[in-house]
Amino acid sequence: MQVLSFSDYHNLSDFAASQIAFAIKNNPSLTLCMASGHTPSLTCDLLVKKLKEENIDYSSLHFLGLDEWAGLPPANEGSCHYFFQTKLFGPLQLDASQYFLFDAMADDLVNECNKMDEHIKKIGGIDMMLVGIGMNGHIGFNEPGTPFNSFCHVARLDETTKTVGQKYFTEKMELTKGITIGLRHLLAAKKALLQANGIKKATVIQQAVEGLVTETFPASIMQQHTNGFILVDEEAGSFLNKTH
Repeated sequence: MQVLSFSDYHNLSDFAASQIAFAIKNNPSLTLCMASGHTPSLTCDLLVKKLKEENIDYSSLHFLGLDEWAGLPPANEGSCHYFFQTKLFGPLQLDASQYFLFDAMADDLVNECNKMDEHIKKIGGIDMMLVGIGMNGHIGFNEPGTPFNSFCHVARLDETTKTVGQKYFTEKMELTKGITIGLRHLLAAKKALLQANGIKKATVIQQAVEGLVTETFPASIMQQHTNGFILVDEEAGSFLNKTH
């Protein structure tokens, strides 16, 4: 794991977008797994711009959605599906065969997990992952206490996630469960980028980078990733030991 620090959110996002664009250029059939949300939002915008301006062939790109709120329809503006549709799939005009997302409306969510696990296995694993970090140290909906060897699973949401998650919705939502790609897949990804920006993330970044590697703080698993990168702006990295 390496820590890379940037002056601000824009430069952080631009680096992440450049890394993904370069990876697609070198491997047109790249399998990319991403988180949705406020942190990767600008990265998505800049990635679309780079792919188009640099005429990079992304017609064979394969995309996986990291997670989804259980029971939330794709048309809900707070859903991960809606985020990717508006930020990536629509602007890039990706064919439906190029992305694979959890169906959070399915009657059998465990089966949805099995389908994603089988799909990842079938395509030979994940080449690149871009994730964020929650205020409780979660990655995706891998909440505190999630085993590091977990595959895709249905998660009972932590109270912190339920509270913070309200920011994605225009009205109060009853958030109880999520469906997510597991930490075992993250550790097995050929390259993993974790983004964080703003002073509010300084404490959790410090714990992820310098704290104990423990399942009670899922993001600490990044310390074990042989090709993992923690990307922070100056504020998010402000509590870190400067030797990183």
